[in-house]
Amino acid sequence: MREKSSATARRTIAGDRAAGLVLGALGVLAFSMSLPATRVAVQHLDPWFVAFGRCVGAAVLAWGYLWITGAPWPSPRQWRRLSLVALGVVVGFPLFTSLALTSQTASHGAIVITVLPAMTAVFAVLRAGERPPPLFWIASTGGLLAVLAFLVANGAVVGAPARADLFLLAAVVLAGLGYAEGGALARELGGARTICWALVLSLPVTVPIVAAVALATAPHADAGGWSAFGYLTVVSMFLGFFAWYAGLARGGIAQVGQLQLAQPVLTLAWSALLLGERVTPASIVAAVVVLACVALIQRTRTTRQAIVVVPAAARRR
Repeated sequence: MREKSSATARRTIAGDRAAGLVLGALGVLAFSMSLPATRVAVQHLDPWFVAFGRCVGAAVLAWGYLWITGAPWPSPRQWRRLSLVALGVVVGFPLFTSLALTSQTASHGAIVITVLPAMTAVFAVLRAGERPPPLFWIASTGGLLAVLAFLVANGAVVGAPARADLFLLAAVVLAGLGYAEGGALARELGGARTICWALVLSLPVTVPIVAAVALATAPHADAGGWSAFGYLTVVSMFLGFFAWYAGLARGGIAQVGQLQLAQPVLTLAWSALLLGERVTPASIVAAVVVLACVALIQRTRTTRQAIVVVPAAARRR
């Protein structure tokens, strides 16, 4: 009986990890176009309108989802945690990236966003109680250095650090907090309800700002600008988080968060396709190294689960 329970637990863990990685990869794919779309949108629209307008639009969709599904109201403790999610991914990241990309390119922004997986892992330790093994941090650092080398070789770094870089760093810190807190809370609420409640919670802040900006300067953009804004609203701020938070909850925040190592490479690919920004063949080498590091990260997690989690589950049986 104990051997059967152990085998069942092992299959459950492997299934959760695999599902988490697939969902996390979908989230990364959705987010990888966020910087290029933001760059396009802020060329036509006020950056404050872009940052908070997309949050208001996504909150309307979120309210509809919560009403249709009959989602129960979060507890007071969950509301407090949702406020951290909202601070990080609903307010902080959209605002600071919008401000930064008024003067910087999407490819330049990619180099700063490279540190986001590491920041997510740090907050996974601080806020979610995860304890990745040393090899995890070694592999994560290797992937980070590979992406940094790729971006430097690709010419994404031009000039000295400026105010835009400080905005991007602030965005990274707040996003790391929002990802870790949201991923942990999604274990209780689910990925979809976590981002939906965070968006609704933010409405008292986002609506007045959007109204004030719109009254000061009427929003006006061409089809490309509104299309970019629409993508940020529906995909980056809404649907992408359905997959992302569900993936973090099922596969582990620090673990799945490292899939973001591939995001700068994808971002530069979108930047080249949509904005005509230059991408060199070095991307192939960087992509291989990054994928190898991600594979090593997943292997360290497998070993750790096999040693620690499965026997614990068997003992509870």
